[in-house]
Amino acid sequence: RASAQLRHRRHRAARPPSVAMFWPSSSSAQKGTFRPKKNFNTSKGAALKQHIDATLGSGNLREAVLLPPGEDLNEWLAVNTVDFYNAISMLYGTLAEYCIEANCPTMCAGAKYEYRWADGVKIKKPIQCSAPTYVELLFVWVENQVDDERLFPQSSDTFPDDFLVAVRKIFTRLFRVYAHIYHSHFSQIVSLGAEAHLNTLFKHFVFFTSAFSLVKREELAPLGELVDGILGVARPAQQAGGV
Repeated sequence: RASAQLRHRRHRAARPPSVAMFWPSSSSAQKGTFRPKKNFNTSKGAALKQHIDATLGSGNLREAVLLPPGEDLNEWLAVNTVDFYNAISMLYGTLAEYCIEANCPTMCAGAKYEYRWADGVKIKKPIQCSAPTYVELLFVWVENQVDDERLFPQSSDTFPDDFLVAVRKIFTRLFRVYAHIYHSHFSQIVSLGAEAHLNTLFKHFVFFTSAFSLVKREELAPLGELVDGILGVARPAQQAGGV
């Protein structure tokens, strides 16, 4: 399919170290943890992708997520869904040697939150699995959603009635990868010099999902304080004896 076309851009020498480090290492490539970028190839999609790149270059992430005047909301959501998937899958690929079953036997975000996998098709009952297994299943599931011509039409401008529901589910699940990285691998991110990159990606993610109400507040709880800080939301003071 057109959306599965590969876009390898591996000009390491031309990139500063802080950016070049996000291209796959030989170990991550061998393990299959680095995934080639997905595309959403429509004429409108290509134009919107150029708009995204241009507005992100301005440095104003809050403004960059807004729907461009006169553009179709579903097209905007589709192009951004693929972009956000590409960003988190590439970042996670740099953690391949750290996020392994021995280190991450469950997919969690701290001690309080654990995620179990179900896709509603092959796995209907949620199963407990390691973080690397969960993320692999999640990424394959997202790619299958994007490759589904019914959900992400590339030969027409007609999106299905359940498109927004599908997009919300994708973003909700992608958030869990960020939550796991922050809770379980932040020290490795810092040692890789990737802290600023992670924070920028997540800030962009939060602005976008907030602008279009894509992730429910309760799903954001594992990183609630960080999310509120990004959005400038005042958190209520905890009362003595409160739960």
